[in-house]
Amino acid sequence: MAIITLTTDFGLKDYFVGTLKGTIYKELPDAKIVDISHNISPFNIQECAYILENSYKSFPDGTIHIVGVDAEPTPENQHIAVFVDGHYFITANNGVIGLITSEIKPEKVVEIKIPNPDHGSFPVRDVFVKVACHIARGGTLEVVGKDFDELRDLRGFSPSVTDNGNKISGSVIYIDNYGNVVTNIHKNFFEAYRKGRSYELSARTTKIKQIHHTYSDIINFDIEKSKRKGAGDVLAIFNSANYVELAIYKSDLNTVGGASTLLGLDYRDTVTINFI
Repeated sequence: MAIITLTTDFGLKDYFVGTLKGTIYKELPDAKIVDISHNISPFNIQECAYILENSYKSFPDGTIHIVGVDAEPTPENQHIAVFVDGHYFITANNGVIGLITSEIKPEKVVEIKIPNPDHGSFPVRDVFVKVACHIARGGTLEVVGKDFDELRDLRGFSPSVTDNGNKISGSVIYIDNYGNVVTNIHKNFFEAYRKGRSYELSARTTKIKQIHHTYSDIINFDIEKSKRKGAGDVLAIFNSANYVELAIYKSDLNTVGGASTLLGLDYRDTVTINFI
């Protein structure tokens, strides 16, 4: 049976996540359910898109992804089911799968129109779970909806280029558990405009002239420990998703702090790269 994943902004305090799983198990006792995250910041579409883009590819083809962020249906926020890159996504038409569909054309998109839908305040349970279970049983998208061609883009996600290609302006899209700050500047985008030039990354008062590939690259192991950079020093890397990330080496938000707190950076703050 296909895996069903859950990505929501429900948190873990309330009964919502447990209810989702219980409803799935009532329909499919042998279901395989995986939690991707339930700690998306409330209604944060960009954060959810980042997590979804960088997690779905780890699952086998045929996996069904329920996305419970900003899921209340309105005339401008339709419920949709999308088949793209071998995976099914059940979500609202709010741009949350925009990072995926901007790179890979969907094979099928339908607006969900199931018979006798429950019009309550919990559409992820009442609609998305029903569709997911239908697909998991081998059902087709044609049964749950009609073709849809108004898939919404993820607005404001892409960085901009100014100064005749000499400056990239990006923004903070995600802050992880360590306080590391992820920007929307992808390595491919960076390299396309760099053209071998030196550069300086700026975030508030912080200036960085090198982007590493691992966190420990900041350490020069050829010099004695007392003269090395190490824990507590700021660095930039291309993270595992290939986005530019600012970090404090061996940070801990609960003790010494992380890049978000020590550099004073928050969601949507600007990060620039100037080519020299």
